[in-house]
Amino acid sequence: MKRQLLITFIFFLFGNLAFGQNTYLFVGSYTDSKKTDGIYVFDFNSETGALKEVEREGNLINPSFLSLSPNGKYLYACTDTRLKTHGSISAFSIDSLTGKLTYINKQTTGGRNPAHVTVSQNNKHVVVSNYSDPSVSFFKVNEDGSIQPMAQFFAYEKGSGVLPSRQKEAHMHSSIFSPDEKYVFSPDLGSDKIRAFRYHPKKQLRQSEAHTVNTAPGAGPRHFTFHSNGVYGYSIDELSGQVTFYTYKKGHLEFRKSYNSYEKEHNSYASADIHISPDGKFLYASNRKAENTISIFKINTHNGELSLVGHQSTLGNIPRSFVIDPTGRFLIVANKTSNSLVVFKRDTETGLLTKIEEINGILTPSSLKMRRYAH
Repeated sequence: MKRQLLITFIFFLFGNLAFGQNTYLFVGSYTDSKKTDGIYVFDFNSETGALKEVEREGNLINPSFLSLSPNGKYLYACTDTRLKTHGSISAFSIDSLTGKLTYINKQTTGGRNPAHVTVSQNNKHVVVSNYSDPSVSFFKVNEDGSIQPMAQFFAYEKGSGVLPSRQKEAHMHSSIFSPDEKYVFSPDLGSDKIRAFRYHPKKQLRQSEAHTVNTAPGAGPRHFTFHSNGVYGYSIDELSGQVTFYTYKKGHLEFRKSYNSYEKEHNSYASADIHISPDGKFLYASNRKAENTISIFKINTHNGELSLVGHQSTLGNIPRSFVIDPTGRFLIVANKTSNSLVVFKRDTETGLLTKIEEINGILTPSSLKMRRYAH
């Protein structure tokens, strides 16, 4: 019996040495439009929730939104944002052992203020949403992660929203591939639309009016997420401060219901980010202006409907971005104007959050992404 326990212990020890894991948190930020440190990488302890900085990437201007390639080898950043000139998309390779980033190349996005970037599941295409010059830019990606010059550019002009202060023009705020990878959906905050494109891995994008969604007037759709079942989809609507539930089938998003993300009624809203827990049981959304909270919803996995669990203060100002770690046990918030990251422990049974750590001194953190690497 003792010999068997010893053998089991040795197998466990060497198995963990041979198959170690690293989880990294990647943080994008605004650099006050100056070239300086802009992307931070932290090693994340998935047992305790502790963060340890391992890398800073300098010589960058406003790398304000990040995305990771599905294969985990590359990081793409919206750079040169909030400038009077066209922005860019920058590519970096990731050392999975150290978290170190190595710059590869960058390309112009053809428009000012790129606000969002996403990568296809085959790692071959990148889609960028430009906010100030409302447009969607489509890029092909080489095997080494480098970005080719822009292949397509879709420009939009007039907004059609009911809030003149925010909706005089179209404002493309994000893009997301459909679960079946046959479509790309792009929320247009200024036009109250979720614009649709047909996607084929060997062809270019094609606009599809038949699959474009008209949202509620004044909704201002910002970000979108799909449930892991590939059927439920949820939009965070910045201007109405709501989460809107859709069902997805063969390229069509069908409206089901909208839910208030804010706890109280206000004159104006500024909801920002939205994510679903890895187990598919809870949905979280961030609310900036007036409340600075994370709203917590339980998902009815049988029909996709939401029920409000509660609200958690982000313990800082302007929670522009947040992320749930791969284990589902932690949620990390970037409080943009408080220059802080706050780590919360997530109760997987109730969905509720409890603060366990805070990192201060990161200038205007604005985008968070996480990845676990096995070795």
